[in-house]
Amino acid sequence: MSDGGWQELFAALSAWEATAVLLGIAYLLLATREHIACWICALLSTAIYTVLFWEHSLLMESALNVYYMAMALYGWWRWHNGGANGATLTITSWRPVRHFWVIGIVLMLSSLSGMFLSKYTDASWPFVDSFTTWGAVVTTWMVAWKVLENWIYWFVIDAISIPIYVDRGLYLTAILFGIYLVIVVIGYLSWHRDFKANHDEYARS
Repeated sequence: MSDGGWQELFAALSAWEATAVLLGIAYLLLATREHIACWICALLSTAIYTVLFWEHSLLMESALNVYYMAMALYGWWRWHNGGANGATLTITSWRPVRHFWVIGIVLMLSSLSGMFLSKYTDASWPFVDSFTTWGAVVTTWMVAWKVLENWIYWFVIDAISIPIYVDRGLYLTAILFGIYLVIVVIGYLSWHRDFKANHDEYARS
């Protein structure tokens, strides 16, 4: 890379983006441990990203982060109050047929919003941006309800998101999502272990 290229790279690594990245990593690490403080990190990180994505013409991503902020508040409430009779909210798993319908709806909404964005806005990557956005809408809801398969959904969404952020010059965010891919695997294994332990305990009772 030329000197000018390196200068452009480092210029893109703003202090706000770095802060959002660190908060994003903290959120995911805490989520893998089912620690309720993850939602506080999520709220702060997504507030920053709402502005950053708007400035980089990723309109759906910016709108998504407004939703993330609301879901951070809901997720905190759900994890704090979500269990039956005040008990801790436990990890659940969806049946394959529910995943089939959810994925179908995400693809349909992605096509519709992608066509709208490509025709009426200057949004970058309208169809891919729409897919990651609608997928993340569903997946964030799954996290709030502690659905095990959320980690599989996040792996797909994060992997697809990386080239978008590289293209828009959000290099720290692209690196963040690469780190996410590793943490997502850890999160799935951790939640799967707890899910299996809870079900084994239920079967013995």
